[in-house]
Amino acid sequence: MSRIGKLPITVPAGVEVKVDENNTVTVKGPKGTLVQEVNPVITLKQENGILTLERPSDAKPHKAMHGLYRSLVHNMVVGVTDGFSKTLQLVGTGYRAQAEGGKKLNIAIGFSHPVILDAPENITFETPDQTTIVVKGINKQQVGNLAADIRAIRKPEPYLGKGIKYADEHIRRKEGKTGK
Repeated sequence: MSRIGKLPITVPAGVEVKVDENNTVTVKGPKGTLVQEVNPVITLKQENGILTLERPSDAKPHKAMHGLYRSLVHNMVVGVTDGFSKTLQLVGTGYRAQAEGGKKLNIAIGFSHPVILDAPENITFETPDQTTIVVKGINKQQVGNLAADIRAIRKPEPYLGKGIKYADEHIRRKEGKTGK
């Protein structure tokens, strides 16, 4: 069996999981509601607050879908209870960010104009200080994708390390022309 797919998903108190007849999973919790369609090959069983996913055979595509959909449903349960966040850091002289009401992000990153981003639904921005951006939301895919889009505005360069990087990212530094 798939190592990830066979793990049971514990549904905490306060979280409601519904599975429709066409394999649409709806997870409702204190932070919001998420919906995901699951391939009809995978069957979902819920009993006593534990959700398990099963596959019909050990064929390679079935194994892959088993682990994929188990991870997606687990991330939905975690998202509506705790939420997800990604932290980005701005490294460089004069680089700064400011969240405006949690839904707009104003970034000064060395361009002749400020970069202004609007947050999609269920996503919020926080700036604990001028060089730190925290992207928060209930959908792990949206949070990661938006954080990657922000990082792509100005990727960290290897010589001085300037740019936007993840908080836990290590930038491999190169020597300049004079380093021999």
